[in-house]
Amino acid sequence: MGDRLISTNEAAKILGISRVAVFKKIQQGKIKAEKIGRNFAIDKVLLIGSINEIDALRKKEIVKVVSDVLKDYGDVIKRLGKE
Repeated sequence: MGDRLISTNEAAKILGISRVAVFKKIQQGKIKAEKIGRNFAIDKVLLIGSINEIDALRKKEIVKVVSDVLKDYGDVIKRLGKE
């Protein structure tokens, strides 16, 4: 697709997710893409920005989950660590 644009298949490989997940992120506006005929093309530079945003969202989700687990099971985890 040229030097600047990549396909949804290529984006999926780069992101380590399925092609369907790439389409969902395009529909959600998390990945910017332009429609060319029946297909989408993604600018490599914009994909890098999307990766940074996705990583930030993942980090927030992970921090929240760990915080919740520690709040609910912190004492148990401490006791298990002593065994």
